[in-house]
Amino acid sequence: MRFATRMLVVQVATQVAVVAVCTAVFAGLGVQQLKAEADSSALNIARSVAESPQVRDLVAEYSADPGTPDATTLRDGVLQRYAADVTERTEGLFVVITDDHGIRLAHPDPDRLGQVVSTSFADALAGREVVTWEVGTLGESARAKVPVYPPDGGAPVGEVSVGFERASVFDDLPTLIGGIAVAVLLAVAIGALVALLMRRRLERLTLGVQPEELAALVQTQTAVLESADEGVVALDDAGVVRVCTAAAERLLGVTDAVGRPLADLALTPVVTAALAGAGASTGLPVGDRVVFIDVRPVRRGSRTLGRVAVLRDRTDVAALSGRLDSVRAMGDALRVQRHENANRLHAAVGLLDADRADEARAFLADLVDRGSVDWAVPGIELVGDAMLQSFLGAKALAARERGVALRISDDTFLRGTVDDVEDVVAVLGNLIDNAVTATASAPEPREVEVAVLGDGDAVVLTVSDTGTGIADADVVFAARDRVDDPAAVHGLGIGLPLSREFARRRDGDVWIVDPGGDGHGAVVAARLPGVLRRAEGIHASRAGDAE
Repeated sequence: MRFATRMLVVQVATQVAVVAVCTAVFAGLGVQQLKAEADSSALNIARSVAESPQVRDLVAEYSADPGTPDATTLRDGVLQRYAADVTERTEGLFVVITDDHGIRLAHPDPDRLGQVVSTSFADALAGREVVTWEVGTLGESARAKVPVYPPDGGAPVGEVSVGFERASVFDDLPTLIGGIAVAVLLAVAIGALVALLMRRRLERLTLGVQPEELAALVQTQTAVLESADEGVVALDDAGVVRVCTAAAERLLGVTDAVGRPLADLALTPVVTAALAGAGASTGLPVGDRVVFIDVRPVRRGSRTLGRVAVLRDRTDVAALSGRLDSVRAMGDALRVQRHENANRLHAAVGLLDADRADEARAFLADLVDRGSVDWAVPGIELVGDAMLQSFLGAKALAARERGVALRISDDTFLRGTVDDVEDVVAVLGNLIDNAVTATASAPEPREVEVAVLGDGDAVVLTVSDTGTGIADADVVFAARDRVDDPAAVHGLGIGLPLSREFARRRDGDVWIVDPGGDGHGAVVAARLPGVLRRAEGIHASRAGDAE
């Protein structure tokens, strides 16, 4: 049996039990009320008869006679007619009048006149009024016994007993029971209807899922959602957060999000719009993370329940992509280098084959002095790491295609080998790409200058350009959606936030040295600790200089 059906049965059974108890109580009270009304009516009638002057005179007269009254005389007497008349008018069972010896002076059965009554009359002769249910010669009845006093006062000289038949007392009981039964049926019907409506309301709220199924759903939801690396945020139609996993709170940087409107979570407008709209499938900087937001509507049948957003942390993937781009650039540069080197070797071999040894020797000497590839990057010899030289050469070639000249600053001084070259080229590549993009649309001269400095085990990078500068340096690293406007650079995307993330993972940083403007471009710097291995010769020479 379904839970909702069990609840309906329990509610209806409870209502029937409560109504049955109330019915029994009301029926008992009704019976007691009918009995009280019968007792009160009998007492009032008995008092009225006992106080009649005619009755008092005749009863006192019969009591004063020491003999037994004649039954024949009593049968046609005044008291008999009076009692019969009262019995008929009140629809009672009997009106009995006795003297002080209990002799019946009036009785519904004429044959019993002149005889002693079958019930006690001592209380009445003692001056007490008695209301009770007794069984007499006429059967069980509700009867009242009242003393009859003589006209001139004194001790009671008889009694008046008035009774109502049991059946007549409860003549109104069927009507009472019928009314109670109608009320009972109406109450049970209303209760059943309310229980049915509550059941339908419960099933509508739970989408037809039973409580035992809800428990299983909660267990499954907790096991699935909390064990996944992705964050999940569920919003209802009103935009209130109904589910927010720990991973989602960590990615969004919020706490206690469940039960709060999305607008109250203090998220950036871009993130709020992504969660409330179609998401951000191309990646969105959220704090120091790159998050992909996938939003899907949730429906059950034809009813729309809200939307669910799945948040995927793709910072490491984006970082790897940046590193791969850098490695690809270096690979392209190495292929160019290999091709150029092969061409020059072929030229040297041709000179030797032509017996032009002196020209071949001069050609090879020049090749040794300038390197195998002429990158045409002024100052590149100041960069001591071969990988960085190749990378900067490749970037210079790419910048040249866009009409931008890349050169190495005279302040550059790097001796040693870069160990974690991926992080260095990822950060440097992002800074150079931003600078080239800003400079390509600027008026002449279009130049980008790069400085690479060694500071202990850290590499310090500065990139300056001749572009128009950074318009808003305060929000340059803010989380924003990616845009494709070529003029929108320096933080409008994921380059600078991602570069800063790389640097801060090494306890370094990326910052704006000079936002530029007023005819000069911006200067951006980065510091990456723990990436440089110093050459032993440098330490030895510096030690000798110190001596």
